[in-house]
Amino acid sequence: MNQTEQNIILIGMMGTGKTTIGQILAKKLGFTLVDLDAAIVAEQGMTIPEMFELRGEAYFRQAETAVLRKVLASGGGQVVATGGGAVLEPLNCEIMLSGGIVFALTADAETIIDRVRGDSNRPLLAGNAEERIRIIMDERKDAYRFAHYTVDTSRMGPEKIASQILMHYRV
Repeated sequence: MNQTEQNIILIGMMGTGKTTIGQILAKKLGFTLVDLDAAIVAEQGMTIPEMFELRGEAYFRQAETAVLRKVLASGGGQVVATGGGAVLEPLNCEIMLSGGIVFALTADAETIIDRVRGDSNRPLLAGNAEERIRIIMDERKDAYRFAHYTVDTSRMGPEKIASQILMHYRV
């Protein structure tokens, strides 16, 4: 597989722009966009909040690994936007590294809080969303370091972020 067929895998905290950037990259490259969370929902037949409530986070994480493995085994030409917690399972990190070029999208806490405020489809933010985001960011501060490249999305528009990723991807 040559460089231009390799998958692009986007990781990062919720609210860093993985889905938005993924859509732009897929369009520019003529790739298929795979939103990992949407693929899990389609396979499981229930929403992520329902999975967390009915089966628990551990069940969701197992489903996430299975779907990630299946998606990346299907070949190249994909932009895969993962869920923010996909990196919590070390096996997922290995699967991602062997399945394409991994880009970590980062943002400061204030930017993430602004972007996800009022999103009811994020079960990990139940309660005080601002406090939960800061806690999750602290817990995961090193979890995204395995990526091939890191892009801070705090002060850049989506097109500029996509351009930065494409610069690295096309090297």
